[in-house]
Amino acid sequence: MKKNLKVPKVKSEDRERDFWAKVNLADYFESSDFEKASFPNLKPTSRAISLRIPDHILTRLKERANEINVPYQSLMKEYIAEGIVRDRSNSTYKA
Repeated sequence: MKKNLKVPKVKSEDRERDFWAKVNLADYFESSDFEKASFPNLKPTSRAISLRIPDHILTRLKERANEINVPYQSLMKEYIAEGIVRDRSNSTYKA
């Protein structure tokens, strides 16, 4: 560890924000000072969207979701996520 970081007690969120905006944590910590943290109960933020899907595809999706006993929208999200992963691994362009 480099040097001690003294965090002042502040009376408002604005002052705390100002304090953290001026602090460079690299002056106080080495990468070896950190420990891996896990937050298993956090859920990613989600946003509602409108999506037009042909009836026959939605019917098949709902049938499959019913077969495996999951909500069809959850299954749809899983399919979309798998498609993105597959697309990124097959793409010649890597961002």
